[in-house]
Amino acid sequence: MIHVCPLSRLEETVTRTGAEHVLSVINIATPVTLPPTVLRENHLFVGFNDILAPQDGLVHPSLDHVEAILGFARRWPRQAPLVVHCYLGVSRSTASAYIAACALAPERDEAEIAQALRAASPIATPNALLVAIADGVLGRQGRMSAAIAAIGRGREAMENEPFEIRLG
Repeated sequence: MIHVCPLSRLEETVTRTGAEHVLSVINIATPVTLPPTVLRENHLFVGFNDILAPQDGLVHPSLDHVEAILGFARRWPRQAPLVVHCYLGVSRSTASAYIAACALAPERDEAEIAQALRAASPIATPNALLVAIADGVLGRQGRMSAAIAAIGRGREAMENEPFEIRLG
């Protein structure tokens, strides 16, 4: 099970779910305080801005970021849930959770996973650049990007509510 939340609800989500692994996808300079139950080796901080194209002074999602996310997801033992968060729980974290779900359940249809994401979170708006890079890495031939485009932009909100994505 993958749980997604905003930074403001990280400790609450880890405590509620019993998660032992945390993936932080957030701006480089944003401090993240891990709940005491999460060992440092069970945490990955991937720092980039929530943008869809290169911009001066900002860090856009890249192949290195996607490879780090995929590596961490694949090392996650799945004995306890994984929590993925970004600052608002809307774009980077939802894209990362979608990417992890596609990688860890390669037999599942991309559109099915995207529809489950939308059903779990009407607010989710996965970062399209991050998804597109992962689509290429995973050899999904554009299907991941098309599935995310098909669910469209989520509804406007100040931040997302925690939600979960099942892998099977």
